[in-house]
Amino acid sequence: MGFLSNLFGPSVPNINASELNEKLKFGKHPLVLDVRQPEEFRTGHISGAKLIPLNELQRRIKELPKGREIVCVCASGNRSTSAAKTLAKEGYTVLNLSGGMTAWRKAKLPVQK
Repeated sequence: MGFLSNLFGPSVPNINASELNEKLKFGKHPLVLDVRQPEEFRTGHISGAKLIPLNELQRRIKELPKGREIVCVCASGNRSTSAAKTLAKEGYTVLNLSGGMTAWRKAKLPVQK
């Protein structure tokens, strides 16, 4: 790893809301990992998303499948970037939802409550 990777963690590719929606409809169905707090999750989330708040991720990381693509989601994309970097360091195949649930809602994609 280079100096910046050591300092900031591995770079993680982003996916936008419409790309994720297409993957969920027609792709290999990545696991959507929502890293918000439970009260945020209850206000609306992507259908089928697994909730593991960012502050619990390190402790609960073994609950996640290694052989499946994971897309991390939060409200705006900041916490999910941190989560995605943590997972990438552990060898997971991971993407970050750019703009988070804000972008998902702005794209008028379905939200489950």
